Amino acid sequence: MRKILTVPAALDSLSLTNCGYNAIQSEDEQIKANWSEVVNQYQRRADLVPNLVNSVKGFAQQEKDVLLGVTNARAKVGSIQATPEVLNDPAAFQKFQAAQGELSGALSRLLVVTENYPQLKSDALFKDLMSQLEGTENRINYARHEYNEAVESFNGSVRSFPTSIIASMRHFEAKVPFKASTPGAEKAPEVKF
Repeated sequence: MRKILTVPAALDSLSLTNCGYNAIQSEDEQIKANWSEVVNQYQRRADLVPNLVNSVKGFAQQEKDVLLGVTNARAKVGSIQATPEVLNDPAAFQKFQAAQGELSGALSRLLVVTENYPQLKSDALFKDLMSQLEGTENRINYARHEYNEAVESFNGSVRSFPTSIIASMRHFEAKVPFKASTPGAEKAPEVKF
């Protein structure tokens, strides 16, 4: 009787190794890791913003509305928790994307303001901050690209047969790729001195 039960159990365990569950699980973890990198780069940008605003403040006192807009957009971004659970909640994910898009827009307006202040453009601290911001924007784009590739791979797995059966049984659903929420937000702000 024991031998009869061990044969089906062994066959079941062998079939589970080829069912795709492990691949789906690995891809899901890769999405979470890539999302963490996106969040890290956004945090880096958010950390640069106060320094950038302070360096502009001294030169552009009359541009308080632009500086206030950047500060408020940064605060809004900071109020949204970008946990891996956001990836499974399309509404929260959209809210996160919209806040990041708002900050990108505010930073673009700040860059336009700085064009009017030649002394500011020649300031070493400002130049360094702008260089860091440009590099961070490039890192954000790369991190979003990597995240989207992981989402594409995962979504292909959970939608293809036979892994779609396992995905359905384990409640794995397709993930939402990152999309720019405002026109032009997919590009890093142009930095001119």
